[in-house]
Amino acid sequence: MEQNKKQKKIPLRQCLGCNEHKPKKELLRVVRTPEGEVVLDFTGKKSGRGAYICYSAKCLKKARKSRRIESNLEIGIPEEIYDKMESELEEYERA
Repeated sequence: MEQNKKQKKIPLRQCLGCNEHKPKKELLRVVRTPEGEVVLDFTGKKSGRGAYICYSAKCLKKARKSRRIESNLEIGIPEEIYDKMESELEEYERA
């Protein structure tokens, strides 16, 4: 008898910068914490509302320009926070 093994479904998420759908593990999570803070979540495990972007400063810049992260997280994001996230992401890209 043939066994029907169910293939594990890979969760896809859409990058708010380039609009591409990619496996969740390949994307970086931007989180609005329960305290209302917006941070990059490199572990993908922080609690709060999440939005996803590619691990690229280019995608973050696109999402910043279109304000898509803000509408997705339902919160206004000050420029300083974007600048901080951009430098964190650029540092991550260099590592």
